[in-house]
Amino acid sequence: MSVDPGLYDGTSGPPPAPDPDSAWVTGGMLFAGVLMLCQGVVAALQGIAALGDSDVYGAVGDYAYRFSLTSWGWIHLAVGLCAAITGAGLLKGAGWARVTGIVIASLALFAQFLFLPYAPVWSVLMIGVDIFVIWALSAYRPPAADLVPR
Repeated sequence: MSVDPGLYDGTSGPPPAPDPDSAWVTGGMLFAGVLMLCQGVVAALQGIAALGDSDVYGAVGDYAYRFSLTSWGWIHLAVGLCAAITGAGLLKGAGWARVTGIVIASLALFAQFLFLPYAPVWSVLMIGVDIFVIWALSAYRPPAADLVPR
């Protein structure tokens, strides 16, 4: 397919949209559901560890976004349970789960950013996972047959 140079010179206009039929997009949607389910369970366990006041997390000195470990426990537990439920919804093909997944992954991304001093390597890895999940859920377009009410 060629593009008329008079219509698009590469410097103006909208960027190209992801191909909804691409294997990256369709497979990414399934992978995002699996990641959200797994990440949700792990985040809930992370929250339980923080609530148990275990020695898993070291003491953090002066930090602008410092919360008590109990607060972080509840935050991770709540976000984790929501992510796990949303991931299960994505795997079942629920329509509500795509937008909810973007919102939950965004909240998880911010929570991991604020949690960086407590678990820096883990937080950076989870931020990367959240960015992929947001991309995969944003790029996916359900087939037209799924949009028609029955």
